[in-house]
Amino acid sequence: MARGSTRPTSRDVAQAAGVSQAAVSLVLGDKWRGRVSEPTAQRVRDAARRLGYRPNLAARNLRLGRTRTVLLVVPALTTEFFAEVYTGAARVAAQHGFGVVLYPSPEGVGPARDPFASAQAALDGVIASSMAADALTAIRGDQLPLVMLDSDPEGSRGAATVNLDITDGIRQVAEHLLGLGHRRFLHLAADVPSWTFEIRARALAARLADTPGTTLRTARAPISVDGALAATETALAAPGPRPTALVCDDDKLAVGAYKAARRAGLRVPDDLSVTGLDDLGLATAIDPELTTVRLDAELFGERGMRALLAVMEGRTPEEGDIPVHLVVRGSTAPPPHD
Repeated sequence: MARGSTRPTSRDVAQAAGVSQAAVSLVLGDKWRGRVSEPTAQRVRDAARRLGYRPNLAARNLRLGRTRTVLLVVPALTTEFFAEVYTGAARVAAQHGFGVVLYPSPEGVGPARDPFASAQAALDGVIASSMAADALTAIRGDQLPLVMLDSDPEGSRGAATVNLDITDGIRQVAEHLLGLGHRRFLHLAADVPSWTFEIRARALAARLADTPGTTLRTARAPISVDGALAATETALAAPGPRPTALVCDDDKLAVGAYKAARRAGLRVPDDLSVTGLDDLGLATAIDPELTTVRLDAELFGERGMRALLAVMEGRTPEEGDIPVHLVVRGSTAPPPHD
C-alpha cells in the first residue's frame, strides 16, 4: 500500500495482522469474544492503530441496518421553543455520533407524509412531542425506539416519556397571583387537544379551588396572537365581574391578551395582571415585560435524546420531571380596588 495516497482498508489490517477480513470486522465491531482469541484480537487492534485505519461508518451502518439518525417530530408551531429543543437534542446526539433530523408535523392538516421512503429503514429512533403524535403512525415512528416529550406517562403506548414540571409551573403562577390578592381569574387556554395543555387547566383549577372566594373562567384560543386577541376581547366583555388576573397557556397568547386589554381601555398590570408560560424572546419584547414560567427547552431536548439513547441501549432512562421556575416581571401587580 502506498502510504499517504490511499486510505487503509480492512484488508490491509487483516494482512498486517495475519488474519481474515472477517476477523477484523469481528474485532473492530467488538463482537469477537468467543470467536477470536484475545491475542489475535489484540494483534488486530495494534495493526489498525499502526496503519491509522478507521472503519467506514457509513458502509458499516448500512450493512447493520443503522444510519445513526434520529427523527425529532414537533408541531409546526412558530416559536423558538422547539428550535431550542432541537439544539439540545442535536448537541447530545453529536456527542454519541448521531445526527438529528427535524420533522415538523403540519398543524391542522392531519398527519404529514413520510419524509423517508421507509422510516424504519432510515431511522434508529424517534423523539416526538405529544402535540405532533398524529404523525407517528404515518411515518411508522411508533414501531421504532420512541421517546415522547410533554406526554402522559400513563398513555404513551409504552414509550418512554420526558416531561417538564408544568404542574409545578402553574402552581407557582397561581401562588404568585393569589399572594398579590387576586381572586377573579381568567384562564386563556390553548385550543389544542394535547395532554400538556390539559394538565395546565387541571393544575390551575385544583390550586384555585384550595383558596376560598376565588372564581375561574376559561376562554379557549388557537396559539396565535389574533386568536388570543379575539378570545380575550370576548371574555372581557362578558357580563359579570371582570377578572383581575389572566393566566395564559403560552407567551404568544399573552401578547394577544395585552392587545385585547388595551383595546378595552385596560392597563396591564394596573387593571389586569397577565402571565404567560415558556419565557420566549417576546416575553421581554413587550411592555410591560411578561411574568412567565421559564422552561429550559435546550435541557428538554438534551434529556429527550439521552432517554432515546438509553432506550436504544436497553437501559432505563433518567426519571423525574425537569424543574421550571416563575420569572416575575412587570405584567403582574395587586388587583385594583373594586
